[in-house]
Amino acid sequence: MEYNNMLKKLQNLNYKDLYENDFFLTWDKSMDELQSIFTVADCLRHLRENNVSSKIFDSGLGISIFRDNSTRTRFSFASACNMLGLEVQDLDEKKSQQAHGETVKETANMISFMADVIGIRDDMYIGKGHTYQKNVSEYVKEGYEDGVLEQRPTLVNLQCDIDHPTQVMADMLHIIHEFGGVENLKGKKIAMTWAYSPSYGKPLSVPQGVIGLMTRFGMNVTLAHPEGYEIMNDVEKIAKKQSDETGGKFVKTNSMDEAFKDADIVYPKSWAPYAAMEKRTNLYGEGKFAEIDELEQELLQQNTNHMDWACTEEKMKLTKDGKALYLHCLPADITGVSCENGEVDASVFNRYRVPLYKEASFKPYIIAAIILLQKVKDPIKMLRILMDKNNSRLMK
Repeated sequence: MEYNNMLKKLQNLNYKDLYENDFFLTWDKSMDELQSIFTVADCLRHLRENNVSSKIFDSGLGISIFRDNSTRTRFSFASACNMLGLEVQDLDEKKSQQAHGETVKETANMISFMADVIGIRDDMYIGKGHTYQKNVSEYVKEGYEDGVLEQRPTLVNLQCDIDHPTQVMADMLHIIHEFGGVENLKGKKIAMTWAYSPSYGKPLSVPQGVIGLMTRFGMNVTLAHPEGYEIMNDVEKIAKKQSDETGGKFVKTNSMDEAFKDADIVYPKSWAPYAAMEKRTNLYGEGKFAEIDELEQELLQQNTNHMDWACTEEKMKLTKDGKALYLHCLPADITGVSCENGEVDASVFNRYRVPLYKEASFKPYIIAAIILLQKVKDPIKMLRILMDKNNSRLMK
């Protein structure tokens, strides 16, 4: 889609409530707002591909708080901030005064004097991550209203215990491009399936985010996992409600073969059982770290009962014409490469390596689009200014 056509599309969308607002969960946003983010992301990509600077800030900070390990999302947030002209400062809580008892409320204000956006990943403990993000948001809002902060930093959820919005929106924008537009997605079958991993404690937020977003587009979403690997029931209810509203389907099965059969898209990904993650959270709160280690060993053993839940060449033959689009948030556990037995056969992964990397490449633009829509009241005017200025990103 040409740049001017993208701007025309944006004119017909209602995105005003994104301005000066936070982004926590995809299902809290309207379809117009989601479509606006996709459209602005495509505009920003168009600018970069044509060597046009997309800097809208002369100064300011993007604060990143990662309470779990990250490669793609950490660099995507840094790239997004830099793309718009913000410097990035990472808060290492072990090196901050939080280690000496400083409260979250105080820290949130102390890091935000020159901050325009805060990106937070906190996905390890059920009932904690989303709550932490909401608290930080309230604390900086209060600081702004009290005159402590010159501007209120908006917040971007870079993954919590409930949702991973920037990941699944990058997945969706990849799907939109692969299938030639949103209008071609209705009725397409996507299989969000558990897959075996020799590791423990992978968050629930990706499968929950996938069913929470893909059901918005009238797709036929199948959630598959072995018995005992359930996700949050509340998210399943949201997915069912949304599928009913859009004319799609949301079904659950304990058969990976059933999920893969005639699927247009497959997303085989390991996650820890909700009940186990809840138990781990309780043990952590009680300081029972030895019991957490014991739980880990139990779950690793439990995983070995389902080693046949893997994305193999045989499984891929079950998909539509044997050519379903394979998705993964990465890094994948690749059989014979990164582990002895894992989520996906090396031959399948290698065949889709380039599309997978393209899938990941959408995330910086999704994050940048969210920030731009949070900070710019008239994004169409701003995007036109950027193109008209035609300032070179790289001097040649």
